[in-house]
Amino acid sequence: MAAGPRVTIPAASSPRHVTRAYLGATFAVAVWGASFIATKIAVRQTDPFTVICLRFGIGIPVLFAAVARRGEFTWPGWRAVLQFVAIGTLGITVHQWLQVTGLVTAQASTTAWIITATPLAIALVGWVALGERLGWPQWAGIGLGTAGVLLVVSRGDWASLAAGSFGSIGDLLVSLSTITWAIFSVSSRKALQRHAAAPMMLFVMTGGWLMSAIPWVLGGGLGRVGQLTPSGWTAMVFLGVLCSGLAYIFWYDALRVLPTAKVGSLLYLEPLVTMGVAAAVLGEPIRISSLLGGLVILAGIRTAIIR
Repeated sequence: MAAGPRVTIPAASSPRHVTRAYLGATFAVAVWGASFIATKIAVRQTDPFTVICLRFGIGIPVLFAAVARRGEFTWPGWRAVLQFVAIGTLGITVHQWLQVTGLVTAQASTTAWIITATPLAIALVGWVALGERLGWPQWAGIGLGTAGVLLVVSRGDWASLAAGSFGSIGDLLVSLSTITWAIFSVSSRKALQRHAAAPMMLFVMTGGWLMSAIPWVLGGGLGRVGQLTPSGWTAMVFLGVLCSGLAYIFWYDALRVLPTAKVGSLLYLEPLVTMGVAAAVLGEPIRISSLLGGLVILAGIRTAIIR
């Protein structure tokens, strides 16, 4: 993820608070890394829209309770709410559908490495949509990141890419999700200048969830909930309570105390967590090509983003 503006540590922050912030942010990254495995378990038992609707249906109340308990909940006005719904439709309805559907055929570890390249997609979207200038380091980084993604999805078989094969259809959908998240991030930038992050995320998440849940319910989605086994429900609770609820709370708490760049750098641990958990839980092999491709992606991010 691209490093945001530097946030200085408040003078009142003690070493204990700093340590707690690092632990909380690391917890959030570990949870998000494991989310791909939980999603894959759930989507094996039911359809992607059911997974999305249940995940955020469980997570939104958790996030709302935390925001309200801290006195951070404010009504932004209907105009802002409509804007948040539009942003949420892209970031939750469309983006999550691409990722969850992609995980039907894509490996969880491959997905995590592809998602790591999102900062490069954000830089590219900023160039196209906002006219932001990209110098040679940014273009070189985007090129490296692209090569890394191709190495990951091809599993080191460059001949398959030359023949026009781009991994599985799931790999393609997950790759497209980096573009939707990039557009989502660029669209959110102006709103974040006027609204606090946690309450805004609550409205964005709720709006996106409603745009998924309404057609899901009308289409008989509630009847598909019974397809979930105990392992599927465990995955859903993990996704809802931890990934869409508590992880965001810990993440924002860390951003209150630590510089944004330091918090954001922890996200690069996410694919490593995913690979380890996927190997242990799903039996996915740890491929040298994935590790090499991941290193190339990280090199591209460092070249393009880190000054």
